[in-house]
Amino acid sequence: MSELRGSLRGLLEGGGSGERPVMIGLAAAALWIAAVLLFWLLGPEGSGRTSGAGWLLRAAGLISPLALIWMAVSLARTIAALRAEADDLRAELARVQDAAASPVGRPREVPPAARPVQTSRAPARPGAAARPQADARQSALPLEDDEPPAAISPIDLLRALNFPDGPDDVEAIRALRAALADHDTMRLIRAAQDVVTLLAQAGVYMDDLAPRPAPAPLWRGFAEGARGPQMAALAGVDDEAALDRATNLLRGDEIFRDAAHHFMRQFDRMLTRMAPELEDEFLGAMTETRSGRAFVLLGQSSGIFSSGT
Repeated sequence: MSELRGSLRGLLEGGGSGERPVMIGLAAAALWIAAVLLFWLLGPEGSGRTSGAGWLLRAAGLISPLALIWMAVSLARTIAALRAEADDLRAELARVQDAAASPVGRPREVPPAARPVQTSRAPARPGAAARPQADARQSALPLEDDEPPAAISPIDLLRALNFPDGPDDVEAIRALRAALADHDTMRLIRAAQDVVTLLAQAGVYMDDLAPRPAPAPLWRGFAEGARGPQMAALAGVDDEAALDRATNLLRGDEIFRDAAHHFMRQFDRMLTRMAPELEDEFLGAMTETRSGRAFVLLGQSSGIFSSGT
């Protein structure tokens, strides 16, 4: 039994995946059944003569360890799947962020339509060396340096806040690149990426949350600075386990707490800036993105939807 316990512990800590947990479970079950058969065959005489209650106890003694073995196997496979999903999420977020930082580095993953958005930021920095070039081109391209970057559209903002689902989600990748071209939105997206990644490492996944939608007027009031018990309807997360984990992280993990507060400030500023321009349906959809769900979860865990702070 010590070897069996050691194998199961190694499986759980090592994060085995695929058929490895099943094979270990089959081997452990076979060893247990063989040990029981040997005990019955080689045990003291008369051990096979038992009453009905005795047979019931023997059956329970045989089945209970088998059930525990397969519970351990199922737990190991679940843990392995969760770790693999978290690793995939971290890798995907890092890949998308790297792709956005280098416009020409990943032509297959980001459509060419997104590239002008990134390059349009280059003339935004005035400098002594840049002015002669602007004057030389003034007759051909008047006011080129004075033209502000194109504002991100509401639908692109929603796609960026929800993050791409994979390398084939070209529309979301294009929207993410457009969002990263805007300085304010870029800070929000990167803060959201950090928080979503840290929550995934703690076993809290935004796709598993389904907050109850709140009325758009409440979100508009929140964006205008309203706080207190009248905002309690914004706390729509019913997943107690996720709320407990988020609360424990906010209280006990200084790195997570700093990242969460930075993200909530950026999301709050975005709401304040964008709410007057958005229709109710877009405002509601924004809070249902992966970033919006993270904001609702953290806001509910920190109590900003029910207190005056």
